[in-house]
Amino acid sequence: MVVEHARLTVEGGREEEFQEAFGTARQVLAEADGFQWAQLLRCEERPQGYLLLVGWESVEAHTVGFRESERFQRWRALVGPFFAAPPDVEHYHEVSPR
Repeated sequence: MVVEHARLTVEGGREEEFQEAFGTARQVLAEADGFQWAQLLRCEERPQGYLLLVGWESVEAHTVGFRESERFQRWRALVGPFFAAPPDVEHYHEVSPR
């Protein structure tokens, strides 16, 4: 399993609207092959900042299976209009137990 780590910056004043849209977008994400779980966190110091963590079976499940699918287009149409900057995305794998 890998964890997608996406730093998101939302346009000021649109945070609540983004969070509502994310609820629907998460359902689209959950339909993707290789999806395992997702968590959205909001930054305390920067209210426009969010951290999206998504568990995937593999990097390819995210970068190829999801990103090259129609589901990604639907997901992006729901949340993309709120982004003040492009998301910063990296993938991590576990090296020690929790």
